[in-house]
Amino acid sequence: MNLSEQDKQTLIDLAWQSIRCGLQTGHPLQKLGPMPPGLMVPGASFVTLESNGNLRGCIGSLQAHQPLAEDVVHNAYSAAFRDSRFMPLQADELAGLSLQVSVLTEPTDLSFRDEADLLQQLVPGEDGIILEDGYHRATFLPQVWNQLPQPDLFMTHLKNKAGLPSNYWSEDIRIQRYHVEKFG
Repeated sequence: MNLSEQDKQTLIDLAWQSIRCGLQTGHPLQKLGPMPPGLMVPGASFVTLESNGNLRGCIGSLQAHQPLAEDVVHNAYSAAFRDSRFMPLQADELAGLSLQVSVLTEPTDLSFRDEADLLQQLVPGEDGIILEDGYHRATFLPQVWNQLPQPDLFMTHLKNKAGLPSNYWSEDIRIQRYHVEKFG
């Protein structure tokens, strides 16, 4: 998806409005007003919040299921108030808060013979990865490569995030790749 600079700014503004609305009302922004047509097509997004350089919340959608503008509004609210790793955001935290929106491409399945083959196919810094096996599922945005730049470490931590052991491997494991357009 190629968003214009104006579309990106609109999404950032909507995310901030939704967080402020959440602080005032306990709910995400409800009425978006007129939107550019490109923001009303189905889209998947993640909203990442940082406080003084530390993760403060990150929630998103892996599949497009609602208009992109609405997805960003709901994910911004959820990142601020529903990320189970953190207490709900408080008003006094706004001053040190930064926000990043990531708009995802449609995930595509990767074909691989084994884990070594999979690791060879990963593109650090570019690939977002979804790991699925049975009830276990997790994703890392491409930005996570900044902390885990080696494919084996990236996958080890992704397995752990999915609730699987570091050395886990199965013939049934499903891996999907996606890319993001990020801004904030």
